[in-house]
Amino acid sequence: MIYRSLGKTGLEVSQLGFGAMRLPMKGEGDEARVDRDLAIPMIERALEAGVNYYDTAVGYCRRDSQRVLGEALHARRDEVILSTKNPCYSKDDSEWWKNLEDSLQLLQTDYIDIYNHHGIRWQRYVEDVEPRLAKHMQKALDQGMIRHICCSFHDNNEALMKLVDTGYPEVITLQYNLLDQQLEEGIAYAKQNGIGIVVMGPVGGGRLGVSSDVLDQLLDDVKRVPELALRFVLSNPNVSIALSGMSTMQHVEENMAVASDERSLTVEEKDALAAHLERLKKMSDLYCSGCGYCVPCEQGVNIPAIFEAFNQGRVYGLWDNARGRYSGLQARNKGADQCVACGECLPKCPQKIEIIDELKRAAEALT
Repeated sequence: MIYRSLGKTGLEVSQLGFGAMRLPMKGEGDEARVDRDLAIPMIERALEAGVNYYDTAVGYCRRDSQRVLGEALHARRDEVILSTKNPCYSKDDSEWWKNLEDSLQLLQTDYIDIYNHHGIRWQRYVEDVEPRLAKHMQKALDQGMIRHICCSFHDNNEALMKLVDTGYPEVITLQYNLLDQQLEEGIAYAKQNGIGIVVMGPVGGGRLGVSSDVLDQLLDDVKRVPELALRFVLSNPNVSIALSGMSTMQHVEENMAVASDERSLTVEEKDALAAHLERLKKMSDLYCSGCGYCVPCEQGVNIPAIFEAFNQGRVYGLWDNARGRYSGLQARNKGADQCVACGECLPKCPQKIEIIDELKRAAEALT
Protein backbone atom coordinates (compact mmCIF):
# COMPACT_ATOMS: atom_id res chain seq x y z
CA MET A 1 0.00 0.00 0.00
CA ILE A 2 1.14 3.53 -0.77
CA TYR A 3 0.81 6.23 1.89
CA ARG A 4 0.41 10.00 1.72
CA SER A 5 0.46 12.84 4.24
CA LEU A 6 -2.95 14.05 5.38
CA GLY A 7 -2.34 17.78 5.35
CA LYS A 8 -1.16 19.35 8.59
CA THR A 9 -2.60 16.55 10.74
CA GLY A 10 0.76 14.76 10.65
CA LEU A 11 -1.02 11.51 9.83
CA GLU A 12 0.31 9.13 7.20
CA VAL A 13 -2.68 7.58 5.47
CA SER A 14 -3.18 4.87 2.88
CA GLN A 15 -4.04 6.53 -0.41
CA LEU A 16 -7.03 4.19 -0.58
CA GLY A 17 -9.59 4.78 2.13
CA PHE A 18 -12.35 2.33 3.04
CA GLY A 19 -15.74 4.03 2.75
CA ALA A 20 -18.28 2.22 4.92
CA MET A 21 -21.36 3.71 3.29
CA ARG A 22 -22.15 0.82 0.94
CA LEU A 23 -21.44 -2.26 3.03
CA PRO A 24 -23.37 -5.39 2.00
CA MET A 25 -26.80 -5.56 3.63
CA LYS A 26 -29.28 -8.28 4.51
CA GLY A 27 -32.92 -8.07 5.51
CA GLU A 28 -35.68 -5.90 4.12
CA GLY A 29 -36.91 -2.38 4.77
CA ASP A 30 -36.47 -1.04 8.28
CA GLU A 31 -35.12 -4.41 9.39
CA ALA A 32 -32.15 -4.30 6.99
CA ARG A 33 -28.76 -4.48 8.66
CA VAL A 34 -25.16 -4.88 7.53
CA ASP A 35 -24.33 -8.48 6.65
CA ARG A 36 -21.50 -9.14 9.13
CA ASP A 37 -20.49 -12.40 7.46
CA LEU A 38 -19.61 -10.48 4.30
CA ALA A 39 -18.63 -7.04 5.60
CA ILE A 40 -16.23 -7.88 8.41
CA PRO A 41 -13.95 -10.11 6.25
CA MET A 42 -13.81 -7.23 3.72
CA ILE A 43 -12.70 -4.79 6.40
CA GLU A 44 -10.17 -7.25 7.80
CA ARG A 45 -8.77 -7.96 4.33
CA ALA A 46 -8.30 -4.26 3.67
CA LEU A 47 -6.53 -3.84 7.01
CA GLU A 48 -4.21 -6.74 6.28
CA ALA A 49 -3.27 -5.12 2.96
CA GLY A 50 -2.37 -1.84 4.65
CA VAL A 51 -5.55 0.25 4.32
CA ASN A 52 -5.53 2.33 7.50
CA TYR A 53 -8.26 4.94 6.86
CA TYR A 54 -11.91 4.01 7.55
CA ASP A 55 -14.77 6.44 7.05
CA THR A 56 -18.35 6.20 8.25
CA ALA A 57 -21.21 8.39 9.51
CA VAL A 58 -24.20 8.30 11.82
CA GLY A 59 -26.75 7.42 9.15
CA TYR A 60 -24.77 5.07 6.92
CA CYS A 61 -26.20 1.59 6.26
CA ARG A 62 -29.39 2.32 8.18
CA ARG A 63 -27.35 3.55 11.14
CA ASP A 64 -25.48 0.23 11.37
CA SER A 65 -22.17 1.17 9.72
CA GLN A 66 -20.43 2.61 12.79
CA ARG A 67 -21.28 -0.43 14.89
CA VAL A 68 -19.83 -2.82 12.30
CA LEU A 69 -16.58 -0.86 12.05
CA GLY A 70 -16.35 -0.98 15.83
CA GLU A 71 -16.83 -4.73 15.83
CA ALA A 72 -14.25 -5.24 13.08
CA LEU A 73 -11.53 -2.82 14.20
CA HIS A 74 -11.63 -2.34 17.97
CA ALA A 75 -8.99 -5.01 18.66
CA ARG A 76 -6.56 -3.21 16.30
CA ARG A 77 -7.58 0.34 17.09
CA ASP A 78 -4.02 1.64 17.21
CA GLU A 79 -3.44 0.59 13.59
CA VAL A 80 -6.29 2.58 12.05
CA ILE A 81 -7.51 6.12 11.52
CA LEU A 82 -11.24 6.45 12.10
CA SER A 83 -13.38 9.12 10.48
CA THR A 84 -17.04 9.73 11.22
CA LYS A 85 -19.47 12.61 10.88
CA ASN A 86 -21.95 14.53 13.01
CA PRO A 87 -25.07 15.55 11.04
CA CYS A 88 -26.54 17.79 13.77
CA TYR A 89 -27.11 21.45 12.93
CA SER A 90 -30.00 22.11 15.28
CA LYS A 91 -29.79 24.51 18.20
CA ASP A 92 -30.14 21.59 20.62
CA ASP A 93 -26.60 21.23 21.96
CA SER A 94 -27.43 17.93 23.62
CA GLU A 95 -28.23 16.36 20.25
CA TRP A 96 -24.76 17.19 18.92
CA TRP A 97 -23.07 15.72 21.97
CA LYS A 98 -25.26 12.61 21.89
CA ASN A 99 -24.18 11.92 18.32
CA LEU A 100 -20.54 12.14 19.37
CA GLU A 101 -21.00 9.96 22.44
CA ASP A 102 -22.97 7.38 20.44
CA SER A 103 -20.23 7.29 17.79
CA LEU A 104 -17.57 6.66 20.43
CA GLN A 105 -19.62 3.84 21.89
CA LEU A 106 -20.50 2.21 18.57
CA LEU A 107 -16.95 2.48 17.24
CA GLN A 108 -15.68 1.04 20.54
CA THR A 109 -13.06 3.73 20.97
CA ASP A 110 -12.08 6.52 23.35
CA TYR A 111 -11.40 9.00 20.57
CA ILE A 112 -12.17 9.67 16.90
CA ASP A 113 -9.26 10.72 14.70
CA ILE A 114 -11.14 12.63 12.00
CA TYR A 115 -14.39 14.17 13.25
CA ASN A 116 -16.49 15.90 10.61
CA HIS A 117 -19.34 18.32 10.40
CA HIS A 118 -21.46 16.35 7.92
CA GLY A 119 -22.06 17.94 4.51
CA ILE A 120 -21.51 21.65 5.05
CA ARG A 121 -21.98 24.45 2.56
CA TRP A 122 -20.61 27.93 3.05
CA GLN A 123 -23.98 29.23 4.25
CA ARG A 124 -24.19 26.45 6.83
CA TYR A 125 -20.68 27.22 8.00
CA VAL A 126 -21.54 30.90 8.46
CA GLU A 127 -24.93 30.35 10.07
CA ASP A 128 -24.35 27.24 12.18
CA VAL A 129 -20.75 26.11 12.44
CA GLU A 130 -18.79 29.30 13.06
CA PRO A 131 -21.18 30.90 15.61
CA ARG A 132 -22.26 27.74 17.50
CA LEU A 133 -20.98 24.30 16.61
CA ALA A 134 -17.31 25.20 16.40
CA LYS A 135 -17.23 25.63 20.17
CA HIS A 136 -18.49 22.04 20.61
CA MET A 137 -15.82 20.75 18.27
CA GLN A 138 -13.13 22.65 20.16
CA LYS A 139 -14.37 21.39 23.51
CA ALA A 140 -14.41 17.79 22.22
CA LEU A 141 -10.86 18.33 20.95
CA ASP A 142 -9.71 19.78 24.28
CA GLN A 143 -11.22 16.81 26.12
CA GLY A 144 -9.45 14.30 23.86
CA MET A 145 -12.68 12.87 22.41
CA ILE A 146 -11.56 13.82 18.90
CA ARG A 147 -8.13 14.41 17.38
CA HIS A 148 -8.82 16.63 14.35
CA ILE A 149 -11.62 19.06 13.42
CA CYS A 150 -12.80 18.32 9.88
CA CYS A 151 -15.81 18.42 7.59
CA SER A 152 -17.39 16.89 4.55
CA PHE A 153 -18.27 19.47 1.94
CA HIS A 154 -20.89 20.04 -0.77
CA ASP A 155 -20.52 23.42 -2.45
CA ASN A 156 -18.59 25.23 -5.18
CA ASN A 157 -14.97 26.33 -5.66
CA GLU A 158 -15.50 29.80 -4.22
CA ALA A 159 -17.04 28.35 -1.07
CA LEU A 160 -14.26 25.78 -0.76
CA MET A 161 -11.54 28.42 -0.90
CA LYS A 162 -13.35 30.61 1.62
CA LEU A 163 -13.62 27.64 3.94
CA VAL A 164 -9.90 26.98 3.56
CA ASP A 165 -9.19 30.64 4.39
CA THR A 166 -10.99 30.32 7.73
CA GLY A 167 -8.25 27.96 8.93
CA TYR A 168 -10.95 25.96 10.71
CA PRO A 169 -10.92 22.42 9.24
CA GLU A 170 -7.74 20.35 9.02
CA VAL A 171 -9.25 17.89 6.54
CA ILE A 172 -12.02 18.34 3.99
CA THR A 173 -13.84 15.41 2.37
CA LEU A 174 -15.38 16.32 -0.99
CA GLN A 175 -16.55 15.08 -4.39
CA TYR A 176 -14.10 14.83 -7.29
CA ASN A 177 -14.00 12.35 -10.17
CA LEU A 178 -13.69 11.96 -13.93
CA LEU A 179 -17.18 13.34 -14.50
CA ASP A 180 -17.06 16.05 -11.83
CA GLN A 181 -13.82 18.07 -11.75
CA GLN A 182 -15.32 21.42 -10.76
CA LEU A 183 -13.44 21.59 -7.41
CA GLU A 184 -9.97 20.99 -8.87
CA GLU A 185 -8.84 24.58 -8.31
CA GLY A 186 -10.08 24.57 -4.72
CA ILE A 187 -8.40 21.23 -4.05
CA ALA A 188 -5.05 22.67 -5.13
CA TYR A 189 -5.67 25.75 -2.96
CA ALA A 190 -6.43 23.55 0.03
CA LYS A 191 -3.20 21.60 -0.44
CA GLN A 192 -1.22 24.85 -0.62
CA ASN A 193 -2.70 25.81 2.75
CA GLY A 194 -1.95 22.52 4.46
CA ILE A 195 -5.47 21.08 4.31
CA GLY A 196 -5.78 17.34 3.78
CA ILE A 197 -8.16 16.41 0.96
CA VAL A 198 -10.16 13.19 1.06
CA VAL A 199 -12.05 12.46 -2.15
CA MET A 200 -15.39 10.72 -1.80
CA GLY A 201 -17.03 9.27 -4.87
CA PRO A 202 -13.91 8.60 -6.95
CA VAL A 203 -16.07 6.35 -9.12
CA GLY A 204 -18.87 8.90 -9.24
CA GLY A 205 -21.15 7.29 -6.67
CA GLY A 206 -21.20 4.14 -8.81
CA ARG A 207 -21.65 5.90 -12.15
CA LEU A 208 -18.09 4.94 -13.11
CA GLY A 209 -18.27 1.49 -11.58
CA VAL A 210 -19.54 -0.04 -14.81
CA SER A 211 -18.26 -0.76 -18.29
CA SER A 212 -18.53 1.82 -21.03
CA ASP A 213 -17.69 1.35 -24.70
CA VAL A 214 -16.62 5.02 -24.70
CA LEU A 215 -14.58 5.35 -21.49
CA ASP A 216 -13.03 1.89 -21.82
CA GLN A 217 -11.12 3.14 -24.85
CA LEU A 218 -9.65 6.35 -23.42
CA LEU A 219 -6.26 4.92 -22.36
CA ASP A 220 -4.53 1.90 -23.89
CA ASP A 221 -3.13 0.50 -20.62
CA VAL A 222 -6.31 0.85 -18.55
CA LYS A 223 -9.09 -1.45 -19.67
CA ARG A 224 -11.79 -0.96 -17.05
CA VAL A 225 -13.66 2.23 -16.15
CA PRO A 226 -13.46 1.79 -12.34
CA GLU A 227 -9.68 1.44 -12.55
CA LEU A 228 -9.45 4.48 -14.81
CA ALA A 229 -11.59 6.49 -12.38
CA LEU A 230 -9.51 5.54 -9.34
CA ARG A 231 -6.21 6.15 -11.13
CA PHE A 232 -7.48 9.55 -12.24
CA VAL A 233 -8.14 10.65 -8.65
CA LEU A 234 -4.88 9.20 -7.32
CA SER A 235 -2.90 10.91 -10.09
CA ASN A 236 -3.80 14.28 -8.53
CA PRO A 237 -0.91 15.10 -6.13
CA ASN A 238 -3.18 17.44 -4.16
CA VAL A 239 -5.37 14.54 -3.03
CA SER A 240 -4.45 12.59 0.10
CA ILE A 241 -7.02 9.80 -0.05
CA ALA A 242 -9.41 8.30 -2.57
CA LEU A 243 -12.27 7.08 -0.41
CA SER A 244 -14.06 4.20 -2.07
CA GLY A 245 -17.37 2.79 -0.89
CA MET A 246 -16.90 -0.95 -1.21
CA SER A 247 -19.71 -3.49 -1.07
CA THR A 248 -18.03 -6.73 -2.20
CA MET A 249 -14.72 -8.48 -1.63
CA GLN A 250 -14.05 -8.06 -5.35
CA HIS A 251 -14.26 -4.27 -4.94
CA VAL A 252 -11.76 -4.47 -2.10
CA GLU A 253 -9.27 -6.58 -4.06
CA GLU A 254 -9.52 -4.52 -7.25
CA ASN A 255 -9.19 -1.17 -5.47
CA MET A 256 -6.25 -2.37 -3.40
CA ALA A 257 -4.47 -3.57 -6.53
CA VAL A 258 -4.76 -0.12 -8.10
CA ALA A 259 -3.83 1.75 -4.90
CA SER A 260 -0.79 -0.46 -4.35
CA ASP A 261 0.56 0.16 -7.85
CA GLU A 262 3.14 2.93 -7.89
CA ARG A 263 2.41 3.54 -11.56
CA SER A 264 0.27 6.65 -11.72
CA LEU A 265 -1.04 8.23 -14.86
CA THR A 266 1.79 9.82 -16.82
CA VAL A 267 1.69 13.45 -17.87
CA GLU A 268 0.98 12.31 -21.43
CA GLU A 269 -1.86 10.06 -20.26
CA LYS A 270 -3.38 12.82 -18.15
CA ASP A 271 -3.17 15.26 -21.05
CA ALA A 272 -4.77 12.74 -23.41
CA LEU A 273 -7.46 11.95 -20.87
CA ALA A 274 -8.19 15.64 -20.32
CA ALA A 275 -8.49 16.20 -24.05
CA HIS A 276 -10.87 13.25 -24.44
CA LEU A 277 -13.02 14.38 -21.51
CA GLU A 278 -13.15 17.95 -22.81
CA ARG A 279 -14.35 16.65 -26.15
CA LEU A 280 -17.01 14.56 -24.44
CA LYS A 281 -18.01 17.51 -22.26
CA LYS A 282 -18.53 19.66 -25.35
CA MET A 283 -20.70 16.92 -26.83
CA SER A 284 -22.74 16.83 -23.64
CA ASP A 285 -23.15 20.60 -23.62
CA LEU A 286 -24.22 20.51 -27.25
CA TYR A 287 -27.17 18.35 -26.25
CA CYS A 288 -28.12 20.09 -23.00
CA SER A 289 -26.06 22.34 -20.71
CA GLY A 290 -28.30 21.72 -17.68
CA CYS A 291 -29.11 25.42 -17.22
CA GLY A 292 -32.57 24.55 -15.87
CA TYR A 293 -34.42 27.37 -17.62
CA CYS A 294 -36.98 24.85 -18.90
CA VAL A 295 -38.25 24.00 -15.41
CA PRO A 296 -40.43 23.91 -13.46
CA CYS A 297 -42.74 21.95 -15.73
CA GLU A 298 -46.41 22.03 -14.82
CA GLN A 299 -46.59 18.26 -15.34
CA GLY A 300 -43.59 17.66 -13.07
CA VAL A 301 -41.25 16.44 -15.84
CA ASN A 302 -37.65 16.85 -14.67
CA ILE A 303 -36.28 17.80 -18.08
CA PRO A 304 -32.66 18.54 -17.07
CA ALA A 305 -32.37 15.29 -15.09
CA ILE A 306 -33.75 13.27 -18.01
CA PHE A 307 -31.32 14.85 -20.45
CA GLU A 308 -28.44 14.37 -18.00
CA ALA A 309 -29.23 10.65 -17.82
CA PHE A 310 -29.59 10.51 -21.62
CA ASN A 311 -26.19 12.19 -22.02
CA GLN A 312 -24.54 9.71 -19.67
CA GLY A 313 -25.57 7.04 -22.12
CA ARG A 314 -25.05 8.59 -25.53
CA VAL A 315 -21.96 10.65 -24.64
CA TYR A 316 -20.14 8.57 -22.01
CA GLY A 317 -21.54 5.14 -22.81
CA LEU A 318 -22.83 4.64 -19.24
CA TRP A 319 -26.13 3.16 -20.32
CA ASP A 320 -26.80 0.91 -17.33
CA ASN A 321 -26.44 3.79 -14.91
CA ALA A 322 -28.42 6.11 -17.19
CA ARG A 323 -31.34 3.68 -17.33
CA GLY A 324 -31.25 3.22 -13.58
CA ARG A 325 -31.43 6.97 -13.00
CA TYR A 326 -34.28 7.33 -15.48
CA SER A 327 -36.19 4.51 -13.80
CA GLY A 328 -35.94 6.45 -10.55
CA LEU A 329 -37.37 9.55 -12.22
CA GLN A 330 -40.27 7.54 -13.59
CA ALA A 331 -40.98 6.09 -10.17
CA ARG A 332 -41.40 9.67 -8.88
CA ASN A 333 -43.62 10.65 -11.83
CA LYS A 334 -40.92 12.92 -13.22
CA GLY A 335 -40.17 10.96 -16.39
CA ALA A 336 -40.77 11.86 -20.02
CA ASP A 337 -44.02 9.88 -19.99
CA GLN A 338 -45.58 12.76 -18.02
CA CYS A 339 -45.00 15.20 -20.89
CA VAL A 340 -48.22 16.41 -22.56
CA ALA A 341 -46.39 18.29 -25.36
CA CYS A 342 -47.77 21.65 -24.25
CA GLY A 343 -44.67 23.41 -25.58
CA GLU A 344 -44.29 25.81 -22.64
CA CYS A 345 -40.62 24.81 -22.24
CA LEU A 346 -39.56 25.39 -25.85
CA PRO A 347 -39.08 29.19 -25.86
CA LYS A 348 -37.24 29.02 -22.52
CA CYS A 349 -34.35 26.93 -23.85
CA PRO A 350 -31.34 29.12 -24.80
CA GLN A 351 -29.95 26.29 -26.94
CA LYS A 352 -33.21 25.98 -28.87
CA ILE A 353 -33.37 22.25 -28.18
CA GLU A 354 -36.52 20.59 -29.51
CA ILE A 355 -37.32 19.43 -25.99
CA ILE A 356 -40.50 17.49 -26.76
CA ASP A 357 -38.82 15.46 -29.51
CA GLU A 358 -35.69 14.92 -27.39
CA LEU A 359 -37.79 13.68 -24.46
CA LYS A 360 -39.31 11.07 -26.75
CA ARG A 361 -35.86 9.96 -27.88
CA ALA A 362 -34.66 9.82 -24.29
CA ALA A 363 -37.63 7.70 -23.22
CA GLU A 364 -37.03 5.27 -26.07
CA ALA A 365 -33.34 4.92 -25.25
CA LEU A 366 -33.71 4.71 -21.47
CA THR A 367 -36.66 2.32 -21.11
